Amino acid sequence: MELKPIKTRKIYEEIVEQIRELVTSKNLKPGDRLPSERDLAARLHVSRASVREALSALEMLGMLEIRSGEGTYIRQIDIESVITPLAWLLYMEKDSDLELLEVRKIFEAQAAGLASERSNPDDLQEMESALQRMHSDLQTDQLGEEADHKFHFAIARATHNSIFIRLMNAISDTMHHTLKTSRIKLYEEKGMPERLYNEHAGIFEAIRKRDLQHAKERMLAHLEGVEKDYLKP
Repeated sequence: MELKPIKTRKIYEEIVEQIRELVTSKNLKPGDRLPSERDLAARLHVSRASVREALSALEMLGMLEIRSGEGTYIRQIDIESVITPLAWLLYMEKDSDLELLEVRKIFEAQAAGLASERSNPDDLQEMESALQRMHSDLQTDQLGEEADHKFHFAIARATHNSIFIRLMNAISDTMHHTLKTSRIKLYEEKGMPERLYNEHAGIFEAIRKRDLQHAKERMLAHLEGVEKDYLKP
């Protein structure tokens, strides 16, 4: 294991970066034990306090496990250790509706494309069921945010990408809130409920026909339209 002497004011950050590089380059693997705090300090030419600060930071990032009386070990990084803090952050950020829409444009346009390639009959049935409920809500003057949420989540599941599905789970609560508040605002405009339904139906039709390009374009156009109308005074 090769470590370089530290030559910077932000000593603990340099230590963190070196250890991260060793992990990403596979020189350190999950389960490997790091040298002692004293040994690291000597090899890096820094104080033990700086080493301790760096190890604490890496532990908070989920990269290290410090076992009392045993030593410090490289942790197995799993997707949940990344997504759980993200879900909590989004829950705490109450005024992030527009930022979430920006994120959704990036993720969901690609998801619609993947769904057009990977969806199976069960996936299509789930989307169609949500679309039918959306139509029923339209006929009875319901807000329809539940059906809207189910439709978008069905597309996420149809990607058959476990990380993407978990990311959608992470933003689920915030997304549900956003759908409700945005629909309340958007429904003030005449003809908007019908327009939103038709946009979802168009996305579904493109996915059903395995039309990757149109699926992506229609999803992006839908979310851009929602964003534009949401910003209207």
